Amino acid sequence: MLTTKKKAAVIKGAAIHDTDTGSADVQIALLSKQIDELAKHLKKNPKDVHSRRGLLQMVADRRAHLRYLETSDKRRYNALVKKLGLKK
Repeated sequence: MLTTKKKAAVIKGAAIHDTDTGSADVQIALLSKQIDELAKHLKKNPKDVHSRRGLLQMVADRRAHLRYLETSDKRRYNALVKKLGLKK
C-alpha cells in the first residue's frame, strides 16, 4: 500500500505538467511502484493468493496503459520506459 507521501513523490516524478495526476505516464508510474511493493510482500507471504490475483490485475492494467502510450506517443513511451527501467 502506497502512503500519501510516496504517492505524491511518484506523481511529481512522472507528471507532465504541474497539475497532472491522471495521465498515462503517472498511472504507469504509480502502478509500477505498487507492483514493486506487492511483489516484496508476496516474497514474504507466498500463500497470499488474493494479493497475487491483485498483482496480476495491476500488471495487466499497466500493460494496457503502456500499449496505449506506445501507440499514441512513442517518444513519451520510450522516455518513461527508460526512466522506470521497465523493459530490458
